[in-house]
Amino acid sequence: MAYAEWGPEHDALPPLVTDENSGEPVVFDAICLGTGLKECVTSGLLSRSGKKVLHLDRNDYYGGTTASLTLKEMYQLHRNDGSLASGHGREKDWCIDLIPKLLMATGKLIKVLIYTKVHRYVEFKQIEGSFVYKAEKGSYRVSKVPSNDKEAIQSDLMGLFEKRRFKNFLIFVENFDEKNPQTWMNYDPKRMTMGELMKQWSLSDSTVDFTGHAIALHRDNSYLDEPYILTVKRMKLYSSSLMQYGGGSPYLYPMYGLGELPQGFARLSAVYGGTYMLRAPVEKILMKDGVFQGVVVDGKVAKASQCASDPSYVPDRVKPVYKVARAIVILNHPPVCLKNPVESCQIIIPNNQVGRQSDIYVCCVGYKNETAPKGYYSAIVSTTVETANPENELRPGLDLLGPAIDVFYTVSDYVEPLDDGKQSQIYVSSSYDPTTHFETTCLDIVNVFRAMTGSDLDFDNLPATTDDDE
Repeated sequence: MAYAEWGPEHDALPPLVTDENSGEPVVFDAICLGTGLKECVTSGLLSRSGKKVLHLDRNDYYGGTTASLTLKEMYQLHRNDGSLASGHGREKDWCIDLIPKLLMATGKLIKVLIYTKVHRYVEFKQIEGSFVYKAEKGSYRVSKVPSNDKEAIQSDLMGLFEKRRFKNFLIFVENFDEKNPQTWMNYDPKRMTMGELMKQWSLSDSTVDFTGHAIALHRDNSYLDEPYILTVKRMKLYSSSLMQYGGGSPYLYPMYGLGELPQGFARLSAVYGGTYMLRAPVEKILMKDGVFQGVVVDGKVAKASQCASDPSYVPDRVKPVYKVARAIVILNHPPVCLKNPVESCQIIIPNNQVGRQSDIYVCCVGYKNETAPKGYYSAIVSTTVETANPENELRPGLDLLGPAIDVFYTVSDYVEPLDDGKQSQIYVSSSYDPTTHFETTCLDIVNVFRAMTGSDLDFDNLPATTDDDE
């Protein structure tokens, strides 16, 4: 991305947006670059708070890296030949996510959807199954994640005595109240680590694995050395999400794919006066003494005092942290590893079960989610790259799915901003990690919104809204 110091030549440029009534150039409070989910949520929240927002995207579709593509578009992107999609159902029935993300039914993003009323624009369906992988001698099993005392007794992941210990542990978690020390059972939640707590309950290593990774959704084992209150809160979120709608999992997923969410928040921004432009490649970012002033698009200028950007627009302002490997898999059957097939699911492979440092995530959706023709499915396997052969690192997840029509591999950098953006007034989001849930994504949105406005956005305690708010 080219930068330019603001000068008289930019004052002479025609405005990108003019006021419909006065014809005068519109000066914005913020310009958002890219229509990925993070930028669209930020844009919607800024607009709702009274800010005048201009949202630009170089592409002719919403979503950026969180877009949903047709099978023809996938083949065009990865094989440079869209005709290879023929013979696999109607083209319009395919909505394939580039990055898998599921919503916890009582999680942060759902609360934002309700607070902003974006849930009116997007339909959701519950994911049918939540499973975890357990290695066994020369083989493995994939089982439903037990999240309450009744499921613990029925689970095939544990022996009889371990079931009883885990059942009692889950009852402790269910009764735990941070504000009521009587529920702590003399285990100080801010001093005792999660590893120490699990030893108190004599839980086996495999039980510790699926608890920390498939219920609390930790990506690695560092949580074992942190205060146990952090993991207990995550376990309670899983349990409350599971009970919200009943059934097999705590996860919700947008009908017609993840790309529906950015469009929903884009509509929110428009309701509150935001201006959106697709097919608007930014030619220059204008600065003055190191501070953001605006952008040039197609020889026209738009002024603003702040900028929120996805990393691809400002690669000089981010740093690579690690690499993420993903495999997008096209199937004509549900995952073969499941004894009782389901139409949609998440499967987590804890790192210890396959001798890795980080987990492997498998997400599969299909016809009932309006993302594929009847009889077809799309799945994504993702993980953090640890070796020089990332495709091979995905193999444990691919093996769970069975024979595939085709597999599309990608390896990308996970990047983070170099600074908090306050000096330049350019606030950059991080890219998307390999997890298949939105909780980490929400934390990034909170950080950007706080930096831009100085206001804390507590997703867990958003104010109630009424139908008259709009």
